[in-house]
Amino acid sequence: MIEIFVLFLVGIGVGTFGTLVGIGGGLIMIPLFTFALTPSIFQTAPQIIGTSLFGVFLNAISGTFAYVKQKRVYFKAAIPFAIATLPGAFLGSLVSDYFTGPSFSLAYGIFILFIAVIMYWNSSNKKVIANEFNEKLFQSRKKLGIILSGFVGFISSIFGIGGGVIHVPTMIYALAFPPHMATATSHFVLAVSSFFGVISHIMLDHIVWVPALSVGIGAVIGAQIGARLSRKTRPRSIILLLCLALFLLGIRMIVESNLIF
Repeated sequence: MIEIFVLFLVGIGVGTFGTLVGIGGGLIMIPLFTFALTPSIFQTAPQIIGTSLFGVFLNAISGTFAYVKQKRVYFKAAIPFAIATLPGAFLGSLVSDYFTGPSFSLAYGIFILFIAVIMYWNSSNKKVIANEFNEKLFQSRKKLGIILSGFVGFISSIFGIGGGVIHVPTMIYALAFPPHMATATSHFVLAVSSFFGVISHIMLDHIVWVPALSVGIGAVIGAQIGARLSRKTRPRSIILLLCLALFLLGIRMIVESNLIF
C-alpha cells in the first residue's frame, strides 16, 4: 500500500515536470522502474517500457486537455505530426521485445546522454528562439516535421518515454515555433502516439497494471499543475536541471549495464 502511494506521488511529480517542459515523463519513470522496482515488480525490459508508456499516455491526455483549453495547441501541425507517429509507435512496441536488461540499460543510457547534450545546446542558443509564430516558415518546413514525427513515434514506443524530448527542440529551432506553442503542440502529438503505443504494449502483455495505474493517476493530476505553472515559468532553468539529471542517469545506466565497464 505504501509503495502504491509513493508511486502516486512520483506520478504527480513526473506529470507536473513532464507537462511543464513538454516531454512526457518516461525519462524519469524508466530509470526509477529500472533501479527501484526491478526485479521485485518488473522482470523484463518490455514490462518497464510498456508500463512507463501507459503513465506517459495518461500524463499526455491530461496535459493536452489543459493546453487545448488555453488555446496553445497549433492543430495544423499537431494533427499531421500525430498521424505520422503511428507507424513508428507500432513498430517500436514490437522491437522492444528484443531488448534484454543489460542491452536496454546501455541503449537507454546512451540515448539520454545524447538528449541531455542536445537540450543543453538548445537552451543556450537564444538567437533562434521565435517570439511569434511564422506560419509561412512552418509551411515551408512542414515535411521535415512530418518525417521527424515518424521517428519520434518509434523512439516513444521503443523506449517508453514519449517523443517530446525530440519534438520540442525541433519545433522551436527548426520550425520556428514559440516555446510555449511547441510544448503544447508536442503534448498533443504525444497523446496520440503514446495511445497507439500503449495499445500495442497491451496486446503484447507488457504492462504491469498496479504501478501503471498508480503512476498514471498521479501523472493526470501533475499534468494539470504543470500546464498552469507553464504560464508563469521560464523553461530554461528547468531544462538545465533536467540536462544534469539526464546526464547523471545516463552515466549510471551505462555503468549498470556492465557491457562497457
